Amino acid sequence: MNRDNTVRALEDRERIWDVAVIGGGATGLGVAVDAATRGYSVLLFEQEDFAKGTSSRSTKLVHGGVRYLAQGDVGLVFEALRERGLLRRNAPHLVENEDFIIPCYRWWEKPFYTIGLTVYDLMAGRLGLGKSLPKKRSTVLKLIPTLKPDGLRGGVSYHDGQFDDARLAVNLAQTATDAGGMVMNYARVTGLLKGADGTVNGVRVEDRFTDRTYDVRAGAVINATGVFVDSILVMDNPEDKPMVRPSQGIHVVLDRSFLGGTSAVMIPKTDDGRVLFAVPWHGKVIVGTTDTLREHPELEPRPLEEEVNFILDTAGRYLIRKPKRSDVLSVFAGLRPLAAPKEEGKSTKEISRSHKIIVSPSKLVTITGGKWTTYRKMAEDTIDRAIRLNLLPDRRCETAHYPIHGYHEPTDFGSPLYFYGSDEQKVLAIKAERPDLGERLHPDYPYTGAEVVWAVHEEMAYTVEDVLARRLRMLLLDARAAIAMAPAAARLMAQELGRDERWQQEQVREFTRLAEGYLLK
Repeated sequence: MNRDNTVRALEDRERIWDVAVIGGGATGLGVAVDAATRGYSVLLFEQEDFAKGTSSRSTKLVHGGVRYLAQGDVGLVFEALRERGLLRRNAPHLVENEDFIIPCYRWWEKPFYTIGLTVYDLMAGRLGLGKSLPKKRSTVLKLIPTLKPDGLRGGVSYHDGQFDDARLAVNLAQTATDAGGMVMNYARVTGLLKGADGTVNGVRVEDRFTDRTYDVRAGAVINATGVFVDSILVMDNPEDKPMVRPSQGIHVVLDRSFLGGTSAVMIPKTDDGRVLFAVPWHGKVIVGTTDTLREHPELEPRPLEEEVNFILDTAGRYLIRKPKRSDVLSVFAGLRPLAAPKEEGKSTKEISRSHKIIVSPSKLVTITGGKWTTYRKMAEDTIDRAIRLNLLPDRRCETAHYPIHGYHEPTDFGSPLYFYGSDEQKVLAIKAERPDLGERLHPDYPYTGAEVVWAVHEEMAYTVEDVLARRLRMLLLDARAAIAMAPAAARLMAQELGRDERWQQEQVREFTRLAEGYLLK
């Protein structure tokens, strides 16, 4: 994965690519992988870093969606459960089989949830991750010793997937590249190119590092920009009305002692009907999420005070030790791309998470909605639609059983570098060759200079934020520790990228300002 190679490819102004993908989150990267593995020539452009937006800010679950089953959205659950199983098979180094506990405090809850989750298991079929079972009170407290025991009648356990979202995004970018595609971060699409008949046949792209602009011709142009799809649709037709309404979800990160075990907790119905998860992740616990309609998409959405209070208060109702603001190591927000509700006042909880493909009169193909779990099927449906539009020659999808870069089995999820998969030994080799890179970036965390160097040379990381937010995930795990690591990360990156002292200082200053937004005051 080499950005310079992509820039050189852009110099060929006469070349016509098969597919140009706008957007480097889960959806766009999935489309790039699908197109490249079918043998099409493909270019992907991301205006920031890969997974900078929603795709690095999820609840870290690969799941069918228990609450969608309760809402009667059976089709989505069937699709998501199948995709959950395929992703577990294709990326076993990133997707962990997680045991979830639903604590039951009322007499009817245990039989009710046992029946519902048994149906959930049956729908997964051969791709299931384990059997849902009712649990005695004593067993539940042994698995989650920090649950409030008063009134607890037992619980129900079920299985779903847990993963690292931004790391999967990086691996998808590598997979697309391995298959012959090209990807480019910090490349902003500023316009759409059209033929004499008004059909979109390319994009105008600005390299944000050099300010150079390139016209790139392509048979199919895919708008896969998540909450930002409207900004591309307006380039095509300034009269278009907004198609997406962002829904904000926030998460707070706590010390793992708040759960006290390896199981996750799922509260299926909070006071306002939302689901709340508390999920172990990289030695911490992520608690969320909220579902708040927002007016406009933002690159750096900020949690609202009422959202933080909702999560802390709700978690405190179920845990012996109620989390306080001072316990929060990091708080982050993401925006889901929901179809704009047609009915005034319609709740975001009532809007389907199914994906939608829209074909403009200009034959611009837009894919939006969906969720991380179904990214592969979203990509397959998108390229299939482009084929039916005669934008691409007919070729079969290959991704259902296609190993994702880093594929490694079995995976030791206790290893601090497990998410590198088959690349872990290459990272360790850097430490062996350059012992100075074995020094920790922070005394409380296992990450070293070798991981920074690897991110620069193999994962297209160009800023301290790229490394500490999305390659090593420290910004989400512990924002204060991430700030402390920034100077060392900047120094190492400057050495590898040929940057000066001023660049280092600017990087540390910018990252610190960003990271302070992940702290509760």
